[in-house]
Amino acid sequence: MSTKATVGIVMGSDSDLPVMQAAAEFLQQLEIPFELTIVSAHRTPERMLHYASTSKQRGLQVIIAGAGGAAHLPGMLASITTLPIIGVPIKSSNSIDGWDSILSILQMPNGVPVATVALNAAKNAGILAAQIIALQNKKVSKALENYKTSMQNEVLKKVKLTSKKWNNEYDKK
Repeated sequence: MSTKATVGIVMGSDSDLPVMQAAAEFLQQLEIPFELTIVSAHRTPERMLHYASTSKQRGLQVIIAGAGGAAHLPGMLASITTLPIIGVPIKSSNSIDGWDSILSILQMPNGVPVATVALNAAKNAGILAAQIIALQNKKVSKALENYKTSMQNEVLKKVKLTSKKWNNEYDKK
């Protein structure tokens, strides 16, 4: 496995890490190399500009950006690089129940798209990043297929347990 990062995971503050680590854990599970760091659009704008403008040459293929409150980080990254950006709105301590983050990431102007997942749904961002990588990586594609099959198998196990307990006619077919 190459250890050169293909996915960048960034967040505006270390307080976002408890949410964003779900993306990192999913990428680790699929053995997709990534980098994870703090890049604040408001407090370290030069760092953000440098991160985005050098992302392609460093080998990144997609960036996951988590942000709470005003949530400018995903959109600002998308304005600088042509890499796909996946925004993770985060319900933060200064958030208006997460809606400010959701709308800031979701309502991007035409020409500067950001794929947006649900509030605090960093795992889905990791899955989406893996799906993008899988377009050109057969090993990742197979790992995603295995992941989806394991989810299906878990549900079917629960169907059997539920049907046994509640005598569901549908499941007897």
